[in-house]
Amino acid sequence: MVAATGNADTTVGHGELIKAVERALTTHGRALLTGPAGAGKTEVAGAVAAAAATRHETVLRLAPEAADQWIPEASAAALLASVPCVALERLSGPQRTAIALLRREADAPRAGRDHVALRLAVVEVLRTLAARTPVLLVLDNAQWLDAESTDLLRFALRLTPPRVRVLVAECVQGGAPVGGPLCGRGTPEIRVPPLGADEVAELLARHGLPARLAGRIHQASGGNPRLALALGHSLAEAAEARDASAHHADPLPLSGQAREVARRLLAEAPARARRTLLLAALAARPTTALLRRAGRSDAEAELAEAERAALVTVGEDGAVAFTAGALPMALAADAGWPERAAGHAALAAAVDDPVQAVRHRALAVDTPDEWLAAEITEAAAACRRRGQRALAAELGLLAAERTPTNRPGDELARLVAAAEDAGWAGRADLARRATRAVLARDASPADRVRARLAVIDAAGQALAALDETFAHAMDDAAADPALQAAVQLRIATKYNLSDGDPVRSRDAAAEAGRLAARGGDQVAEAMALTVRARMGRILGDLDAEDILAEALALPAPEVPLGMRNAPQYLAVRHALFDDRLDDARRQLLVLLPAVRRTGSAEDVFEVLRSLTEVELRRGRCAVASAHARRALELTIEAGLSPGPAWYASAMAEAMGGSFARAAGYARRGIQASEEEHDQVFLSRSLYALGLTELATGEAAKAVATLRRVAELEEAQQVVDPSILRWHGELAEALVAADAPDEAAELLGAVRTVAVGLGRTAVVAALDRARGLCLSAHGDAEAAVHLLQATADRFAALQLPVERGRTLLALARVERRRRRRAPARAALREAAEVFAAAGAKPWVELAAEHREPAPAGGGTAVALAALTEAEARLALLVAEGASNQEAAAKLFVSVKTVEARLTRIYQKLDVRSRAQLATTLRTR
Repeated sequence: MVAATGNADTTVGHGELIKAVERALTTHGRALLTGPAGAGKTEVAGAVAAAAATRHETVLRLAPEAADQWIPEASAAALLASVPCVALERLSGPQRTAIALLRREADAPRAGRDHVALRLAVVEVLRTLAARTPVLLVLDNAQWLDAESTDLLRFALRLTPPRVRVLVAECVQGGAPVGGPLCGRGTPEIRVPPLGADEVAELLARHGLPARLAGRIHQASGGNPRLALALGHSLAEAAEARDASAHHADPLPLSGQAREVARRLLAEAPARARRTLLLAALAARPTTALLRRAGRSDAEAELAEAERAALVTVGEDGAVAFTAGALPMALAADAGWPERAAGHAALAAAVDDPVQAVRHRALAVDTPDEWLAAEITEAAAACRRRGQRALAAELGLLAAERTPTNRPGDELARLVAAAEDAGWAGRADLARRATRAVLARDASPADRVRARLAVIDAAGQALAALDETFAHAMDDAAADPALQAAVQLRIATKYNLSDGDPVRSRDAAAEAGRLAARGGDQVAEAMALTVRARMGRILGDLDAEDILAEALALPAPEVPLGMRNAPQYLAVRHALFDDRLDDARRQLLVLLPAVRRTGSAEDVFEVLRSLTEVELRRGRCAVASAHARRALELTIEAGLSPGPAWYASAMAEAMGGSFARAAGYARRGIQASEEEHDQVFLSRSLYALGLTELATGEAAKAVATLRRVAELEEAQQVVDPSILRWHGELAEALVAADAPDEAAELLGAVRTVAVGLGRTAVVAALDRARGLCLSAHGDAEAAVHLLQATADRFAALQLPVERGRTLLALARVERRRRRRAPARAALREAAEVFAAAGAKPWVELAAEHREPAPAGGGTAVALAALTEAEARLALLVAEGASNQEAAAKLFVSVKTVEARLTRIYQKLDVRSRAQLATTLRTR
């Protein structure tokens, strides 16, 4: 029994929960904390206890273990053993004797003890402690209290004074609840909810685990913190064992601690329910009807027991879903082969999908069978036609395993097909498995190249670690120009994505085009031209559009070799960059069903990401957010690289959701892209974060973040400012951070390029920043005229959010020159524009910029004479911040603070910090 200590790392996502527990204890004096094993009850209780200890309360903490429930009065003895001796001095002789006997002889026979004296002694001890300081009694793992201790504590707690508060943490998965009877009727019960995907990402990051795995680990753990950490550590250890970094699509190894946590969760289900759960785990889409047909006649009742134990949820249609993806893995892993085989045989006769019937029949046996292998191969082909490439890959591997040894050619063909299906599906684990099998056989160079390309295609953004694979693929392709072209195309992608070098990417694409022409492969030739056109656009080449037109003129299938390299998709991206948004949207809606038919999760994601960006530009933020959510769900389901999805989610939140959530997504996108060496989406996620920081008034942070974007874009030799429009945001942040000269220099250089390339909307965004520059330089009249004209240009371009942001800037300028009516009108119009676009955080931002009520207007009048950066500093100094403290909070140097203070003093006609504070209070 010790005073609790909190652990910030293990209370991720539980901040509000801890506050709720504190409120319940304050209001009722009792609180009951419930949830499954590993949910974080101990950590929350520890944080509450630590807070009480810092308030100098007496904290008693009891945490019995499973074995203690069978030892009479074991928990009572442990509790009293920790009580300070001073609390025992006032006890009567019989009471002191009863406690002494219990503390010395907890496991001795109870006969002969004075149990009435013992009960009264516990009451007296708690009263004595409460007379000195408030007492917090934390009973963790209450489900393991022995019956005698439970009875003793229930008696004692009824008689304790209000200064004794009680927090009971209990696992509610099985057995009779203890906490409610212990604390009494009306005790608030607070359930620990599962962590969200964002919170799992934060938990992993705090423990040094790759954040890019957060989506899959959240899905596998169901948000259970203990299981999430165990899975993360298991995956990291497995990657270390094979001397490679953990990949976002790697199978989650259910071993060690992760398996034990999953077993503990499953142990709460009765044995009969576990047999039903095993069948559900083996089925692809389990339902109560399917389980009944497979022989579990009491499926509903057994699943109800499992649902009470928080292991599954059963929908209204009877669909069964496990609360954590690791649970079916653990069920299947712990079942013996005979039990699994019997389960698959039962399901094969019960399912109504022929493909699933074949799959279950194949898994019910473990001997080669050519007829069965051929049947599985046909099922894989059916999945391919349906666009179910991941299932096709699994079936292809299964068909190869069931192929007799006297048919090596069939086995090899099935392995190569499985590898290519896995590459399309983004299943790096299946692609690697199939490729290892291909390379272990007497495969032709062409088959080896096809298998290795599948590994590359499945890697997503994580291409930096595949240099050896690229080298072997080029060596195997040496005699075939068409194969060489296919490898060179992937190398071109790697140069751009991982190395951030569009020049080398363009050159590699040109070489791929020459090789494709030699090999007579017009599809690869079109792909090579597409990559050249994309890199040309980045580099500002004037012939980029002509190259793209040449690619579009070549014959090509609907979605050849992945959407990213398809000329028709690049045409959509160029339409987006040029703000031909209706054209872009129309073409994307044509491509969406086509990519869904191919079965490539990455292709579907690419289209959803572009739809998100198009709808945000069009001012349809709710629609954009729906696309971004689906893109993120798909990323998690398919195990794709999460950086791009988190970037898309950050932008959707920044425009139509919440600035706080946008910053969270952006930070995760930054971390994931850094982990995968993805330079392209690293700069994009940084841009999303910088935009959010600028919008929320953190100008110094925005400058630092957007400067990183500028450095990355310069290193990647990006010339065209329409691809990632960070320039105006950085200029606005510089103005807000009191560096208008630097902003003007940046704007001048970029404007020349934008005008030369005909990037109309980019020029308008630069002019919005230029208007703020003019205002900062004292030319308010010119600033107002420019911002009004820019708002009109954005209206003509049908870019409502950009128009609203310009009106917001106009309101700031008008307010600074003390023209309140025009400022109010601009703010009102901005709010209307944002509301029509569904840009919720910007509507709130416009509301925040409204003039304060007259009673508090003195400070506003004083601050109106200052720039935003000066106003923030003035308020900090007026609140008593030193120059060093203000510099730290504003992320600037002390010298910058001193220079700004000098200007503030001059503008407000004050000579000291005290006068500044008085001026802000009285004006």
